[in-house]
Amino acid sequence: MRKVRDQPRTTRHDLVNDLKRAGTTVSRKPLVPLLKPAHVQARLKFANDHLDDPEEEWEKVMWSDETKIELFGLHSTRRVWRKKKDEYNPKNTIPTVKHGGGNIILWGCFSAKGTGRLHHIEGRMDGAIYREILANNLLPSVRALKMGRGWVFQHDTDPKHTARATKEWLRKKHLKVLEWPSQSPDLNPIENLWRS
Repeated sequence: MRKVRDQPRTTRHDLVNDLKRAGTTVSRKPLVPLLKPAHVQARLKFANDHLDDPEEEWEKVMWSDETKIELFGLHSTRRVWRKKKDEYNPKNTIPTVKHGGGNIILWGCFSAKGTGRLHHIEGRMDGAIYREILANNLLPSVRALKMGRGWVFQHDTDPKHTARATKEWLRKKHLKVLEWPSQSPDLNPIENLWRS
């Protein structure tokens, strides 16, 4: 602002160059979970509890999550370098469909040993469907990846995951579950898999 005040003929181009020289770039703001103080405390406790865990412990974790994929969705503003006259050149456009293209919901899992099964969730998922997904996909994935004894299952605190019937199912199957802080999708490495 000082430069504009001192040099009134400063152009937008001059300011952009100054910002670039200062090491700044234009980018979209990342989406982050809205955290209440209790969420912050739970995340901090989780981090402190696992601060000294050896790498081998994390290699035993089977990470899981669901994701919604928008068909023809515009999750972010996509930028392209082009000349003004090339605005509608197909390589510079993003196709869309009227009223959106719909979406698909997937459940998946992976560990340090590889990717597990991917399951397409049709319709609305409730606790019973979630337990069926675990039975038909999680357990076969663990066997296929030869996770052996002592593996740990990670899922978030979605109500379907924490329902009494789900907890009982996990207990009957003798599955050890990694205690997970609420509102912490950014801690789950599977989010990087979904984005790739």
